[in-house]
Amino acid sequence: MAISAAMVKELRERTGAGMMECKAALVEADGNIEAAIDAMRKSGQAKAAKKSGRTAAEGVVMIGIAEGGKRGVMVEINCETDFVAKDSNFQAFAEAVVATALAGDAPDAEQLAAQTLVGEPSTTVDASREALIVKIGENVQVRRLLRFDGVEGVLHSYRHGVRIGVVVELVGGDESLGRDIAMHVAASNPLCVSEEQVPSEALAKEREIFKAQALESGKPEAIMDKIVEGRVRKYLEEVTLVGQPFVKDPEQTVAKLLKQAGAQVRRFARIEVGEGIEKKTENFAEEVMAQVRGN
Repeated sequence: MAISAAMVKELRERTGAGMMECKAALVEADGNIEAAIDAMRKSGQAKAAKKSGRTAAEGVVMIGIAEGGKRGVMVEINCETDFVAKDSNFQAFAEAVVATALAGDAPDAEQLAAQTLVGEPSTTVDASREALIVKIGENVQVRRLLRFDGVEGVLHSYRHGVRIGVVVELVGGDESLGRDIAMHVAASNPLCVSEEQVPSEALAKEREIFKAQALESGKPEAIMDKIVEGRVRKYLEEVTLVGQPFVKDPEQTVAKLLKQAGAQVRRFARIEVGEGIEKKTENFAEEVMAQVRGN
């Protein structure tokens, strides 16, 4: 069967694949567009599987808030390079993924993958991800999804570029305060809201370290406990949101800022692209030297 330009054009529009790949698929399917799409999807899945083991530590954090700040999501979508993170195809996928997360009720990234992608009723998030891998030639992963349901206050958000995202649930205050608190969390990266939320194991570990440091300093044992407790208090100020100096006005703490506004932070979440992923480091000078020595 003769393959017309119109057939190739339709297949390109439906799959996003290149002209030559579309023409080859149509020839193989004897002009049957649906059969060509099925074959290309199977081929795409195989190509995506080959790339799935490659490190994807770049990407974007996307935030979606609805119902007047009563419901929200934050999603991390990864790729391999900063260049692809700026690609329009990748960005369109990321926007569709966060819209899908916000429209549905998937509790995590794994279940989100099986959801029908918003704007693409015939494909799932994972199928679209695999098609994107084939198109851009890099591993793409929907790594994390955080949901904010059962909101008592109002959700406020802040994104620093595309790499850091913060969502804060604020009871009281206003939109300006909510954004300022979210911006502070992005910059200062507190561990939790208040002292009561600091994990006991983390506090015990820090106390042990401070005690060892105090012993090595040669200070009298009579004041050892006071030294340790003083350092613990300092540690708590540094890791809790309310204990930290406010980034826009270091003369006052976040606790004081909230008190003045009659507001309270119920919870917050902060995601930074690639955190916790071990990135491959390349030293080209050492690589060249190794090749020279091998010759």
